[in-house]
Amino acid sequence: MTDGSRAERWLAAPSGPLELLRHPYRPRSNLRAWDAADAYLLRHLAEDRPMGPLLVVNDGFGALTAGLRAAEPVTTADTTMAEVAILENLDRNGLAAVTVIPAVDGLADGTSLATVVIKVPKSLGQLEDQLHRLRPYLGPTTTIVGAGMVRHIHTSTLELFQTIIGPTTTSLAEQKARLIHCQPDPDLEPPENPWPMVWTHDGITVHNHGGVFSARSVDVGTRFLLEHLPDTAGPVAVVDLGCGNGIVGAATARANPDAAVTFVDASARAVSSTRRTWADNFGDRDATIRRTDRLVNVVEPGSIDVIVNNPPFHEDRAIGDATAWDMFVDSQVSLRRGGRLIVVGNRHLGHHARLKKIFGNCETVASNRKFVVLSARR
Repeated sequence: MTDGSRAERWLAAPSGPLELLRHPYRPRSNLRAWDAADAYLLRHLAEDRPMGPLLVVNDGFGALTAGLRAAEPVTTADTTMAEVAILENLDRNGLAAVTVIPAVDGLADGTSLATVVIKVPKSLGQLEDQLHRLRPYLGPTTTIVGAGMVRHIHTSTLELFQTIIGPTTTSLAEQKARLIHCQPDPDLEPPENPWPMVWTHDGITVHNHGGVFSARSVDVGTRFLLEHLPDTAGPVAVVDLGCGNGIVGAATARANPDAAVTFVDASARAVSSTRRTWADNFGDRDATIRRTDRLVNVVEPGSIDVIVNNPPFHEDRAIGDATAWDMFVDSQVSLRRGGRLIVVGNRHLGHHARLKKIFGNCETVASNRKFVVLSARR
């Protein structure tokens, strides 16, 4: 997954060499914008030319969309980072833009897909939901090809294709990548789609799309944060940054009926989950819910009183702290004088050092053997 040299930016696709970068581009990052599964899938489709209409699902940064641009694909993307990267990489390679659909949005009624290309996602729940959503657009002759690294394709992965779509086989491995071939069975009666799941924590009803963190119950880190949320009173401006299913912001709003709450997440699935959570618990009460990877894109500098945050420590499938850094930097800009950022994280992640560097201060609100809740004040 490294791109230590300039050559690693280039994918030798059958359609021609493609220069591919992640978004946001981080010059010191060792993560590249494509993997061996992308390359394997493009080689396979070059031999078995895909027919349109063509849908590309879970294209992380545009390798598949760019490599298949001649087939005029429609692409779905969950995060804003993926959506921007796809369009930027098309432009970088002199290719025309395509239609990019947020992950939870459906295709036009009556759409019949000839080819579906799926990059296997990290979450089985996300894949399960996607296959259920795809099924109405498939016909008996639709070609479905999935791709992933061998370590990410399990028996449970293949069972989802088999039970929701139809007969499924896998290819031989090449460069530790594997393809999945699935034939739609129109007579198959798949189980009901369980997503979004709905569960309750401390009186708050939570909706969770497949692929959104903490799918079936509140995770232990968020639970610890909920036990140590800051007291707020009056018309304060609060942001649930990286909101996921929205439970932290919902708990804050319940504790303070006068709070103006903003929810921010880069994931379309998370934003949709939060909208459902908010509506179920607060009805017509106003809230701002935005899909973006940068807080500074949606709030004015110096306008927020409290930000609550459980930052991710993964970038796609790789461990990294770059997203947390961006969240902390944006929080420092967005807070009023005296405003606070409240962060929960695993103790070993060292968020206190980052907060001290950015804010000049950091206090421990609470800690246990695994997690710590920190407060930084602007």
